[in-house]
Amino acid sequence: MTVVHAVVAATVLTSWWAMDRPAVKKKLLLVPYRIKQGGEWQRLVTHGFIHADWMHLAFNMFVLFEFGRTVESDLSSVEWLGFPALYAGGMISGALPALRKHGDNPSYASLGASGAVSAVLVAFVALHPTSTLLLFFVIPVPAVLAGVLFFWYEARMMDQGRGRVAHDAHLGGGMFGLLWVFLTVPNALAEMMKALQSLLG
Repeated sequence: MTVVHAVVAATVLTSWWAMDRPAVKKKLLLVPYRIKQGGEWQRLVTHGFIHADWMHLAFNMFVLFEFGRTVESDLSSVEWLGFPALYAGGMISGALPALRKHGDNPSYASLGASGAVSAVLVAFVALHPTSTLLLFFVIPVPAVLAGVLFFWYEARMMDQGRGRVAHDAHLGGGMFGLLWVFLTVPNALAEMMKALQSLLG
């Protein structure tokens, strides 16, 4: 069993276990106030294994499974644990903006693996910038363009501050995924810059 398979299985099982158990979910949620005031640092990780509903869970696990297998293989020779460090780092980095903004707000809570999954998605883009991805599952675009659009869209939606989606978590996780690849994979930055230049030229 690969790390991706293990993470998907653990996330699905934990999400299923917590969905109909409010007391369990409450203990696992990302609650910045409880972290800051009570030192419950485990919430930086546990929130990534529970989801609001089956649709939320299915989308995150689909993206993780589709891109994670390739990224795990790409990082198999990387030191510092490769894919596990990428996933854990993305999860924690995705939670940090909420910790900074809502540390004094006892009513704020969030959940889901979106920060970690964003790290995996952006890592795939950085490792395979010339690949073709399907925007909205229909429109074929170069992966490097999809990466640019990802950051533009998430930053725009975060500035608007509307809806229940934690766009700051997507940005935090995505930035970690990008930096992790650039730091651990030789020539990844140069190859991505070449793809950007080709796109613009």
